[in-house]
Amino acid sequence: MHHEPNSRQVLILGGAGYIGSVLTRRLLKVGYPVRVLDALLYNNGFAVSELSGQPGFSFLRGDFCSGDDLDSALKGVTDVVHLAAVVGDPACRKYPEMARRINESGALALIDRLNGSGVERLVFMSTCSNYGLRLDDTKATEESGLNPQSLYAETKVRIERELLGRFGSCSFSFTILRSATAYGLSPRMRFDLTVNEFTRELALGRRLEVYDADTWRPYCHVDDISDAIASVIRANREIVDGQVFNVGGGHENYTKRMIATQLHQVIPRADIKFREGRMDPRNYRVSFQKISALLKFNPRITLGSFIQELAEAVKRGKYPPAPDERKVYTNDTPLEVLS
Repeated sequence: MHHEPNSRQVLILGGAGYIGSVLTRRLLKVGYPVRVLDALLYNNGFAVSELSGQPGFSFLRGDFCSGDDLDSALKGVTDVVHLAAVVGDPACRKYPEMARRINESGALALIDRLNGSGVERLVFMSTCSNYGLRLDDTKATEESGLNPQSLYAETKVRIERELLGRFGSCSFSFTILRSATAYGLSPRMRFDLTVNEFTRELALGRRLEVYDADTWRPYCHVDDISDAIASVIRANREIVDGQVFNVGGGHENYTKRMIATQLHQVIPRADIKFREGRMDPRNYRVSFQKISALLKFNPRITLGSFIQELAEAVKRGKYPPAPDERKVYTNDTPLEVLS
């Protein structure tokens, strides 16, 4: 039974973030009422402010780790998409207490609160980083062993295990999405993500230093990640309940050296230096057959076409150098490290 979008009420936790602000627009466009709860840690209210007054859109500033904020946000909600997190290895390494509070304690409390709340589905955003260091060249499937190499991945694995352990005994259905590394344009733009960062630096005529040139990683455009989330919300419950899906495309596993080759095609004078020294042990290629087979999801955007698009936007002056770039374009400096 496919439900009518307007009979749902979707709550996006972290809906003003890099993925959330794209997903919010995507769901509104296809007719879902969307409520966003976001703490605006990065002063990122601008990413959704233009939506205020749009039919079906509502915004609450608050922290999902606060029971009161969460209760207000959950009224009348059928579907919850959980994106709110301290995202990525560098930010979690820099703010470990905050990462554990939000990514672990907060998410565990959320699961408890959703049970019996009347919410019908939870989409939990996890990461392909959970595969960590793969010891052979085979592509990781959803059944492959997890080998987290960072606090970020550890917090995600912890919540995955909690959810999977409750399968069949909680009142809502849940789906875990292990996302490939995101790239692409967003109202809340981030230039601390590999593809976005490399392309902008080179398009601005800067020199790029690349470490771990030959480690593999899958990549997926933020529009495609949003489509994958939307397809889970739309799918029949029995297809997605208790399921884990890798989110990405089979042809979009790349090493950084391969990305550099694509960048050279778009920016022939690109100044790229490869450096020795392992900064990051992660190395994983990922299979996306399951999401393709079960949800008919296949990414539409390729890394090469996006590099071209972003390089042109940067050259037109769309993302000029700023004195406080780390504040504007990264998740490096939250407004306050929450107590």
